[in-house]
Amino acid sequence: MNFRKLADDIMKGDRKSAARLISLVEDEEEGCGEAMKLLYEHARGVPVLGITGPPGVGKSTIVLEIAKRMRAQGMKLGIVAIDPTSPITGGAILGDRIRMTELFADPGVFIRSMGSRGGSGGLSSQAGSVVRILDALGCDTIIVETVGAGQTQVDIMGMADTIVVVTMPGTGDEVQSIKAGLLEIADIYVVNKCDLTGAMRTVSDIRSMLDLVEDWHGWKPPVLQTNAREGKGISELFDSIQKHHAFAGDSEHLASRKKAQLRRELQELVSRDITRKIFDNIGMKELDDMLCSMLERKSSPYSEAERMTAELVRKKHVTAR
Repeated sequence: MNFRKLADDIMKGDRKSAARLISLVEDEEEGCGEAMKLLYEHARGVPVLGITGPPGVGKSTIVLEIAKRMRAQGMKLGIVAIDPTSPITGGAILGDRIRMTELFADPGVFIRSMGSRGGSGGLSSQAGSVVRILDALGCDTIIVETVGAGQTQVDIMGMADTIVVVTMPGTGDEVQSIKAGLLEIADIYVVNKCDLTGAMRTVSDIRSMLDLVEDWHGWKPPVLQTNAREGKGISELFDSIQKHHAFAGDSEHLASRKKAQLRRELQELVSRDITRKIFDNIGMKELDDMLCSMLERKSSPYSEAERMTAELVRKKHVTAR
């Protein structure tokens, strides 16, 4: 595989090459790093919009409506939609390919559905690299829709410049479903399906929570109502997204968030690289013996992890001499 040519073709706007590299990155194909290094040098750092929230609140419909408005302004879009991966089979139903059929024929939109593949924070572990590939492809904005996120699934904070948290009335305790982690990451709140009973109460409850915060450092998240299926409230949401992007770009807020994003990405890449190197050096029998030892309580995952990491470091020192 000529990764340099693949990267060059992506930077020339070749969609097939972008799709090819994304597949290779998802499969953690050896050598992908060469292409990603080249793309990083040429990536512009385009705005990334994150759409997150509990399952079933209408995130995909909102993404569709926002994308249509961005396209009306002539913007080229990348959309990364994360779907849950079965922990049993490892498979995923990539439903957003079905839900966004209106956009598939549009050459100005590149849509990629991804399985979460064990990512616990609402995203795939490879989503950051996919965003960077779409940036190099020439997209003006990239929208990332998380898998239905729970309270602790806040990985979108490590990727998006503007985060929209979506909820809906009638789910029992709507505020409970978003408070904890999601409350702290939102730049904009959306109460979707606002035609349902209880929408105003949900809005009021969220606003009451926000009033408890004394200092928003220049941006207090608005709480908007939408009925995405009918297009209601989408214009106001689109305006708020643009206002937040302008705010973030004019303040130190965005630079601070970008640094945090890069730190998380660096930690993830180092962790992934070390893990791969350790397990590449273990034979199947050695691994099986180790697992049996742990089952019999003769060793523990903690002691084996320490031993394996120490062994990798020792080999590095020997090689360096």
